Amino acid sequence: MKRFYLSFIVIFLSLSLLAQADKKVEVIKKNWNFGALPAVAFDTDLGFQYGALVNLFDYGDGSRYPKYNHSLYLEVSRYTKGSSTYRFYYNSDQLVKGIETSFDLSYLTDQAYDFYGFNGFESVIHPEWIDTDNGAYASRMFYKYDRKLFRMKVDLQGKISGDRFRWMAGINFQNFKVASVNINKINKGKSEADKLPTTTEVPGLYEKYQQWGIINTEEANGGFVPTFKAGVVWDTRDNRPCPMKGIWTEAIVEVSPKILGAESSFTQLCLIHRQYFTLVPKDLSFAYRLGYQTTLSGNVPFYYRSQLITSVLTGNMSEGLGGAKTLRGVRRNRVIGDGMVYGNAELRWKFVHFNLINNNFYLGLSAFTDIGKVTKKVDVESMIAPISSIPQTDYFRWGAEKMHYSYGAGLHIAMNENFIIAIDYGLAADKQDGASGLYIGLNYLF
Repeated sequence: MKRFYLSFIVIFLSLSLLAQADKKVEVIKKNWNFGALPAVAFDTDLGFQYGALVNLFDYGDGSRYPKYNHSLYLEVSRYTKGSSTYRFYYNSDQLVKGIETSFDLSYLTDQAYDFYGFNGFESVIHPEWIDTDNGAYASRMFYKYDRKLFRMKVDLQGKISGDRFRWMAGINFQNFKVASVNINKINKGKSEADKLPTTTEVPGLYEKYQQWGIINTEEANGGFVPTFKAGVVWDTRDNRPCPMKGIWTEAIVEVSPKILGAESSFTQLCLIHRQYFTLVPKDLSFAYRLGYQTTLSGNVPFYYRSQLITSVLTGNMSEGLGGAKTLRGVRRNRVIGDGMVYGNAELRWKFVHFNLINNNFYLGLSAFTDIGKVTKKVDVESMIAPISSIPQTDYFRWGAEKMHYSYGAGLHIAMNENFIIAIDYGLAADKQDGASGLYIGLNYLF
């Protein structure tokens, strides 16, 4: 999720002038701490955000600080480009002794969800088709469709050997409603000159993929996807929000059985390795993440291919590749296939620590590079082979997929170790992947 809290930016601007570089004595937090904040955000893919959230942390008697006993998160917000978030999230390792419990209940809407086809560079993007100032302009909504998602998920982790080696299991019910962009809604109140063409007049990529049979009629309107996952986790991190040392590795198998009402059944494998190195104690660290996800069996519906498996959500979504949580600066959902590999490397510097109003703060800077690639392609070429009327060179470049790169820098504002505002700006290395992206939200990427 990408969000920015105006009250904290005001704090940051003030503290940048007043904070001293010397380290203050850390305040040990106890009992409940919470914030009820307006959400004023910006995201390159979603627009400006407005709304509110409440985030509560229970530190108990303070003996485990900065670990908390319970965390509750509630958000109601909307974006100017049509997205909305209604979310409740709970996390605790004290609800059931010996088991970490995470619960998520969300309703997420996006009236202009990004869709650029499959297999990365094999799908050609034409920026001029969505540029209103270009003579080749078709529609700003050409690479979009409407998506509504209801999600309920539970993730559990328990000990196998000590605190480091753990089992994990989860259940996730997601209902996707997919349709063409509601052009009439977007055009409401606009002058005739500013109105968008309907998807009948100018079909977008989503409509064309249906015409060509790449998206079949059964999947075109979305569907119900129940999934069950199980795996193992090796975790030696010294601190979860921003580790300075340790390893966080997980191997997960996810299964979606058709018997529960899904349109198709499938099995996927996910491997993620994250590692953290201290370069200067408490202040400077290097971190990297390597991820691999692939389809082992069955057919993954087109609207589910963008979902990335993980042991626990760190934001309101886990999807890509491309965008705030995977390849920063690359178009959202640019790199989609039946198998994907991705990586991120970050240098993180906490350049000042201070106390304010009985709370611990630090300010941090980061430099990063992100990579990703499709490793198992969706067999689009075979699907469209019988249709000779498709102008293939306009839409496809067979065999063109290669590694996608982006790079950039970030700023982090942290309160009491657990509440972290992250501001990342990324640049795409290839014009087919986009130009740049600004993402303001919560937490480090990993």
